[in-house]
Amino acid sequence: MRASAFVYPWDVSGDPDAPARIAALGVGQVTLAAAYHSTRALTPRHPRHRIVTAEHASLLYPVGRRWEGRTPRPYAAGDWAPGDAFGEAADALARAGLEVHSWVVLAHNSRLGAEHPATSVVNAYGDRYPWAPCIAQPATRAYLVDLAAEAAVRPGAAGTELESLGWYGLRHLHAHDKTGGVALGDAGQYLMSLCFCPDCRAGYGERGLDADELAVAVRAALEPLWQGAADDEGWAGVEKLLGEGTAAATRAWRDDTARTLQEQAVAAVRAAAPGDFRILLHADPVTYHCGADAGVDPAHILSVADGVVVPCADGPGLLTPFTETGKDAVIAANFTIVSGMGGRPGTLAADAARARECGATEIRLYHAGLASDADLEAVREALSGSRASS
Repeated sequence: MRASAFVYPWDVSGDPDAPARIAALGVGQVTLAAAYHSTRALTPRHPRHRIVTAEHASLLYPVGRRWEGRTPRPYAAGDWAPGDAFGEAADALARAGLEVHSWVVLAHNSRLGAEHPATSVVNAYGDRYPWAPCIAQPATRAYLVDLAAEAAVRPGAAGTELESLGWYGLRHLHAHDKTGGVALGDAGQYLMSLCFCPDCRAGYGERGLDADELAVAVRAALEPLWQGAADDEGWAGVEKLLGEGTAAATRAWRDDTARTLQEQAVAAVRAAAPGDFRILLHADPVTYHCGADAGVDPAHILSVADGVVVPCADGPGLLTPFTETGKDAVIAANFTIVSGMGGRPGTLAADAARARECGATEIRLYHAGLASDADLEAVREALSGSRASS
């Protein structure tokens, strides 16, 4: 199967050996970050540094004139990705024979939420989630659509992978995180991710719900979970806690909001890209799930985009709803290959074989820049063995 490795520009810029090292893994493609959220990243082989701190979400290329006078707007990178960091890295990777696809993070931006709090998701208690722009707000939607089109279609990119093109909610890695004291399953995560900004309140009204009454109901539904009640029933748990009719109305509003944004963003990328440009979404096949892998309806999203990148760290089960659609699409299984982050590079060959049995057409490797030398050697062996047996 075709394999692509995720890479940051700072993994490549300033390290003349990086492109050949990545190519030697046996991948034919890299998915290179063009717009990315804040992070602190290890660079274990770079000749000039070992830690890169990206202080805020930013473009990894120069901010264009289209953003002048607009709010929201993307931020320029600091010294972690100066100038056209994406373009420089893309050129170096292409010279090593690698096909470059852009990697674009969209509805995930903590600096935006800190500087413009009104753009953020607001939960039923009135708490804002600064990392999570509310995708129902018209100005935010326009920003995300334009950002997708610009960041995806960078010079040197043959395709793109769009991450967090949907709702972001409570679940979010954060500095010195202290949110794990109560185990919130799917139902609790959903209820804590419902947004009550003015646009979402109006949206609930369009579905026949009074937003104030809904907020009271959500808080009441969550109370047993704060007291330690089990939450492991998925959507049935949401229905039990909130009531079937109310739960369905909230989901209808959120599903439609995410679906139309995904349609608009993909259409904008297609309009800006050449005809053979490939557009994939990082996706979860359960529409009410939030996060980097946006919740989608499999049949719908594969009628809009060219394919999906699906998290498979816990096994290939999430692939099945996409492959069962019968659509001719890219179904990429995403594996973590960094053992220090819970990855299993030593079992990559077996994991990829199971993914193929479940219908995967490609694999993704997270992350070539973060992995140790031992992890990368395991990947080389797995991909070499895969080629030999095919």
